[in-house]
Amino acid sequence: MTVTSLASLGRDLRQGLLALAMAFAAAFLPAQSRAAEIGLPNIVLVHGAFADGSSWSDVIPLLQAKGYHVTAVQIPLTSLADDVAATRRALERQTGDVLLVGHSWAGAVVTEAGNGPNVKGLVYLSALVPDAGGSVAELLQKRNSPMHGLTPDKNGFVWLDDPTAYAHVMAADVPPARVAQLAAIEKPIVASVFGDKVTDAAWTNRPSWYLVTEGDNALPTAAQTWLSQHIGATTKTIASSHMSMISHPDVVADFIAGAASKAGK
Repeated sequence: MTVTSLASLGRDLRQGLLALAMAFAAAFLPAQSRAAEIGLPNIVLVHGAFADGSSWSDVIPLLQAKGYHVTAVQIPLTSLADDVAATRRALERQTGDVLLVGHSWAGAVVTEAGNGPNVKGLVYLSALVPDAGGSVAELLQKRNSPMHGLTPDKNGFVWLDDPTAYAHVMAADVPPARVAQLAAIEKPIVASVFGDKVTDAAWTNRPSWYLVTEGDNALPTAAQTWLSQHIGATTKTIASSHMSMISHPDVVADFIAGAASKAGK
């Protein structure tokens, strides 16, 4: 083989390796690069009462496709302190800044846990948002939205495992088969947690976003609207049941991504 042919072979090999490297990068790096361009790289999702982390299963792949690293926390629903501790453990595992998202009861959880140093923004979905020193029970009483029908069992837990009741309270616009699944996997909540008080409200020193659900049987729309205005949140209103992440996952994912984009700038 001549020197010329060896040089040509070397050049072809280098070009082939370069093409392979570029193809690899195109296949595996665009999600990360998009996340870097559009804001906070990490999104941590916290479920509410009568649900678990799987309630985010329709939203998670949509956020991942946009380039975000997503974590769904499994909170025990046994006390505000326990739920905040579980959320903080998830926050500590993140590399980089975080957008923290809370649904329903988890509004109180992210209000406390959101004081973590890597949390740069808060998103509330049909969420309860107490002031510092306040509880969810006090908040609902003040907004003339007391909780009805939450009778604890002998162990102090409140359940919502009947599909008919679940559909009415939580998921009126979700197909019956999916409602049956949600009722089957719902996590009961200890009734006393609603009296636990927030000590330091993160929304007072971080930007916040609030998705109001109009036609919600779990938390009245009027109470949600008041809360969003009270905390000075950027607000969007949609017609949805309480489980908007299931009935409107595209809207919810876009709302969260929009907040991540703005909170990261």
